[in-house]
Amino acid sequence: MKEKHSREEYPSAEEKELHVVRNHKDTVFRLLYQNREKLLELYNALNGTAYEDTGVVEICTLENAIYMEVKNDVSFLFDSQMSLYEHQSSFNPNMPLRDLFYIARQLEKYTLGKSLYSSKLRKIPVPRFVVFYNGTQEQPESRILKLSDAFEKKVPSPELEVKVTMLNINLGKNRELMEKCRTLREYCMFVERIRGYAKEMEISEAVERAVTECIREDILADFLSAQRAEVIAMSIFEYNKEEEMKKIRADEFSIGKDAGKAEGKAEYVLDLLEDLGEIPVRLRERILSETDLGLLNQWHKQAAKAGTIREFIEKAGLTEMF
Repeated sequence: MKEKHSREEYPSAEEKELHVVRNHKDTVFRLLYQNREKLLELYNALNGTAYEDTGVVEICTLENAIYMEVKNDVSFLFDSQMSLYEHQSSFNPNMPLRDLFYIARQLEKYTLGKSLYSSKLRKIPVPRFVVFYNGTQEQPESRILKLSDAFEKKVPSPELEVKVTMLNINLGKNRELMEKCRTLREYCMFVERIRGYAKEMEISEAVERAVTECIREDILADFLSAQRAEVIAMSIFEYNKEEEMKKIRADEFSIGKDAGKAEGKAEYVLDLLEDLGEIPVRLRERILSETDLGLLNQWHKQAAKAGTIREFIEKAGLTEMF
């Protein structure tokens, strides 16, 4: 049975047209869970509860553009708990630090006007951090990301800790959760359909086709019908951003490999020079700072043939250093 919603759940056609222009860089997940019924369904599925009163769910997602880079998709107050939910298609080990910044801002708003210097203990809602991951990189069904993992020095009992639960929601993962939450399950089906069609056609065509088919097959039908233009704009942006991130990570990996090769080659050059005598500090630093593999290969050959450090310096064209 399709869910029924009041006019308040979805804006007018004119409002939607303006909203598409203004928020096309937002996420479909965030738009989907602005609906309190769907949000409470997800909360119940995660916590094993059966709450029905959506009127007491207070959505408090920060809208301030200053926090755009650290805002969560959904933040809400319910049952003495402040939950921060986020969907991600790319694994991000920095989520505990991001959520720390975010929850600090939220709690600052929550305690606004209340003295923190009195003898009375100020109660605050229990923070809960969840990331819903459906990227293409292989990840376990569930894992805990901890702020202390980022500490430069490991300590047995961190005095500051943030734990984020990351749940893999790709199809076939976390089956119990997906069975309990139809909206989340259908959201994943929608995303998978876009990715599948995007392999065969332009992303705009893939999104249009996925939206049309999902509406016809009663997959997020009410949501997609009411928010069609906005969902299409967001989905195209999200997919392009996801593909761009893949390229960036591939470039970073390539650069990392090249840097590793350069570092290794520089060490080989130094190993050969150490057999010739004491290496001047400036020469050592110069060789270790070089990232051009071609030049390092030349230096390696010259170091192998040189009889002295001075001879190498001259053949390598580094006499201006000395």
